[in-house]
Amino acid sequence: MKNYENILVTKNYRDHAHIALIQLNRPKVLNALSTDLMKDLVDALFALEDDKEVRVIILTGNERAFAAGADIGQMAEATPIDQINDNRFRTWKQLPLITKPIIAAVNGFALGGGCELAMSCDFIVAGDKAQFGQPEIKIGTIPGAGGTQRLTRAIGKSKAMLAVLTGDMMDAYQAERDGLVAKVVPAETLIQETFEIAKTISNRAPVAVRLAKEAVNMAFESSLKDGMEYERRNFYLTFASKDQKEGMKAFIEKREPKYEGF
Repeated sequence: MKNYENILVTKNYRDHAHIALIQLNRPKVLNALSTDLMKDLVDALFALEDDKEVRVIILTGNERAFAAGADIGQMAEATPIDQINDNRFRTWKQLPLITKPIIAAVNGFALGGGCELAMSCDFIVAGDKAQFGQPEIKIGTIPGAGGTQRLTRAIGKSKAMLAVLTGDMMDAYQAERDGLVAKVVPAETLIQETFEIAKTISNRAPVAVRLAKEAVNMAFESSLKDGMEYERRNFYLTFASKDQKEGMKAFIEKREPKYEGF
């Protein structure tokens, strides 16, 4: 892997060949999401996407912040045309192209763009001191990278409207109750517990994991009828994989399956 200026990438994380860790690394500005950071992040994600060994990606920040929003200094004097031409937003559109599971491990602040980035991952594991929110309304603008859309899908219209219009933060436990966060763990064990979840997923059949991720995402983009058809086609497709044969054979033989990703 290449070296990046704004992120740290660790393959073979904790000596596990199938897990990679990406850590946002702009601590002096609470990992504010600059154009350069987003470019580094997308470049790293696609490099890991192309790596046949990697099966699960963990995305995290530090103890103080996952990411405390966009880089306001970069945006304060921008015009609408500046925003249109800023490739930071083009990079956001590439995040859904990653087919491997991405788990957001969130400690500290995940605000504005930071909350939007966490929601762009497949699910969120939060430290018990994490704080989430879309505070853009407090500085005269609105979310621009999915805050009004993904948050509404995650927690419902009423609660999302309250959060977006007030700009108030919610703590980790409120985020879990509302459906934004999958699991809350002690802040000091966040990475370890996220790693254990990643290990579990990495031990599943990679083809099935990919098709399952696609099917769950389709639930947010289609009618129930169309989503059911998509799910059924992906179900049929798993039967073309060697891993499906291995998984069912291992079940019958009462042993652990050995998946190869084919």
